[in-house]
Amino acid sequence: MGKLIKKTVESVEGIKFHENVLLVLSVPAEYSKKELAIMRECASEADLIKEENSEYLQFTTEPEAAAIYCMKNCLESYEIGTTFMIVDCGGGTVDLTTRKLVGENQLGEITERAGDYCGSSFIDEAFLKHIGSIVGNSTIDKLRDKKSKSLQRMVDHFCRKAKFPFTGEDTDFQYDLDVLDVIKVLKKFVNDEAKELLEKNGWSIEIEFEEIKSMFDPIVEKIIQMIGTQLDNCRDECSIIFLVGGFGQSKYLKNRIEEKFKDRVKSIVVSKEPVAAVVRGATLFGLSLYDKIYNMRNDEDVLFVLKNRKLNFTYGIKVFKPFRKGDPPERKTSNGFIQRFHRIAKRDDIVDIDSEIRIYNLCPVSGFQTFATFYIYITKEYDPKYCDGMEVLGTLKIDLSNNGTDRRVSFALSFGQMELLTATARNETDGQNYLATFEINKEIGIV
Repeated sequence: MGKLIKKTVESVEGIKFHENVLLVLSVPAEYSKKELAIMRECASEADLIKEENSEYLQFTTEPEAAAIYCMKNCLESYEIGTTFMIVDCGGGTVDLTTRKLVGENQLGEITERAGDYCGSSFIDEAFLKHIGSIVGNSTIDKLRDKKSKSLQRMVDHFCRKAKFPFTGEDTDFQYDLDVLDVIKVLKKFVNDEAKELLEKNGWSIEIEFEEIKSMFDPIVEKIIQMIGTQLDNCRDECSIIFLVGGFGQSKYLKNRIEEKFKDRVKSIVVSKEPVAAVVRGATLFGLSLYDKIYNMRNDEDVLFVLKNRKLNFTYGIKVFKPFRKGDPPERKTSNGFIQRFHRIAKRDDIVDIDSEIRIYNLCPVSGFQTFATFYIYITKEYDPKYCDGMEVLGTLKIDLSNNGTDRRVSFALSFGQMELLTATARNETDGQNYLATFEINKEIGIV
């Protein structure tokens, strides 16, 4: 795949892939930092980037990309300050983000991005489960194993004839599966009891309205619950909900969302080109990043299309504080200190992209220290006291000049696009700066 991509792109005269091409991959909102790191590793092994931490590979979440697309193509008549929600309903996942127009062609993040595995493929699985209750679950398993293409054709037929047109309004709606026409090979795998029943019914399986509705409802209810949570967490009034993705076109899903939230949201619409919204939004995101990368080298100021983001985690460092009365005695070190978590950025904080959050007046524990190592931690807790149970995101080591405990050091974190986190430390005594951009440990399970 990597060779094909490079060959296709480099067929354009004058293009050097590793120097002129910015890759943007859109991922589900619930992807962990571990999964992003693995994707970087795969891209590197496919020779799509020169090195794993290359700036020429960037990630954006699928709802984030869809938000950019909708900003450019669906919000022309809306004013700055408008808040809107993206509900990206795909096959495997449903991802949500709530954004605000904060400037010309700029978006701010209002709520924490959310996602779950409740896409339309789970309706397909419910359909197969229902068919399995008639022909036998072992029959479905055999078809998966030996005739997967035939099984997929049956699922595709169900999608065309039932899943896509289902609105929930016509109680006479039903789906008829002609086994001999759609999946004739099924005859070879059914047991005698199921075969007798199917022959009696002319090898036809009818699924009534309520049964089809029951395939949708668990998934739709979960999506409605996710939307409700986003609205509850949104301080501003949400003016519009955009449904994107293949399942976003479902009339039944849209009807249920409108029924539930019509009094809380002014407009609930399917976006323009809902299936292509994520891909086109990711392209727009990439163009804004490419402009930024290129123009930074020429000292020009170009705005990111995403102005800020809401943090999904709390970030901080481990520090040593003098042990005081009331501190847990078992935490006291041999030299009279206690290790604590020093919070730098809190979960749900809204931070501008690439802006620094800096803390000052950090000092070495010992007057004879020649270096200091900062351990950066990440957690879902809002205000923890200690680092117990947290994941170490990375470390940054700096040299310390002279002697004494009054050698001041400052430390800062800045949050870039998607998964990029940069730490900087400055020795305030000699002005020396240190920087690290973290490569996420692929063995840890940060989500």
